[in-house]
Amino acid sequence: MQPLTDKEIRAAFVNCSKGAAKRLTVPRDLADRPWDHLDYFGWRDPQAPDRAYLVAELGGRPTALALRTTGAVFGHTRRSMCSMCLTTHSGGVSLMVAPKAGRAGQQGNSVGTYLCDDLACSLYVRGLRDAGAGARLHETITLEEKVRRTVANLAAFVDKVVA
Repeated sequence: MQPLTDKEIRAAFVNCSKGAAKRLTVPRDLADRPWDHLDYFGWRDPQAPDRAYLVAELGGRPTALALRTTGAVFGHTRRSMCSMCLTTHSGGVSLMVAPKAGRAGQQGNSVGTYLCDDLACSLYVRGLRDAGAGARLHETITLEEKVRRTVANLAAFVDKVVA
């Protein structure tokens, strides 16, 4: 993923107003992020724990989504799997819901998916972040294929929000 600026991130939101995008909290350490290893850039809002955001480069341009979560993390005692990267976590997967873009979102329609609570799917897939023993199922596909699958899962979710 190409590095993004604060301005580029705010302009990329498709499911919230320009005013809401202007008010949300974007991390200040954008220059320090591992952009070369990211399939999407995701973060939780430190000032609003029930809010999360992600930005993906799809179709050659950034597309950003505002997400909500109940704050409750699934799997405190059992393992749960992220729908994007297929990493399993004990207590590290949340249902995240995105308002649909446009009129559908204004009418209250939304779509949800289970995501790694820290939105670090790209790092788990590449083995750059450890989710604990047994977090990644043994697969015979290559890293490139795992990355493609994660990007395809992400694109399918974004398509549901935008449609």
